[in-house]
Amino acid sequence: METQYKILVADDDEDILEFIRYNLEKQNYKVVVATHGKEAIEQAEREAPDLIILDIMMPEMDGVEVCRYLRSQPKFQKTIITFLTARSEDFTQIAALDVGGDDFIKKPIRPGVLLSRIKALLRRTNRNTEDQTDQVIQVGDLMIDREKVLVQKNGLTIDLAKKEFELIALLSGRPGKVFTREEIFKKIWGVDVIVGNRTIDVHVRKIREKIGDECIKTVKGVGYKVDPV
Repeated sequence: METQYKILVADDDEDILEFIRYNLEKQNYKVVVATHGKEAIEQAEREAPDLIILDIMMPEMDGVEVCRYLRSQPKFQKTIITFLTARSEDFTQIAALDVGGDDFIKKPIRPGVLLSRIKALLRRTNRNTEDQTDQVIQVGDLMIDREKVLVQKNGLTIDLAKKEFELIALLSGRPGKVFTREEIFKKIWGVDVIVGNRTIDVHVRKIREKIGDECIKTVKGVGYKVDPV
């Protein structure tokens, strides 16, 4: 029998919770719900879901705070997390992606779009990343362990958000190769995910702030690379 995916949905609007639960359970997903941020964390720790859907605006803790906390826990480093939001401001998306969010589902929610996004995101839980067979990468004084989701520079651990880690791991896995913006979007966010044009730039800036300006090189008009040593 095919594995049944478990999905946690957190929203303080009970009508939205019931709407999402109904549509997901019709597709044979197992659904658990939470009505505020702290309950979302409790449910996540208890249920270990395959995918978490967080409303941005919730009482107790908002979705961004919940995502930040979950990503700080090793067992949720690889869990797919997407946000529900009625807000379209760039700063909201950047803040959510910066703490490790994988995608956005806009309100009002259309069942077809919801299910399409969920299926696309869950496919990534079983997808082997192309061209990334080595679990440990060493580039100069930088060590990246994909299995442990760990980055160290000169032996010191660097705290990176989920997408920041995936981006530096992608570039470092092929030193010298210039990755176009289109390649990076496809490999890190997937073809089904729509993110703002500034998303890659924001993530590169954050990585440089944490690891150093020299770690990622900009190739003007093309994309980014990590130089071989």
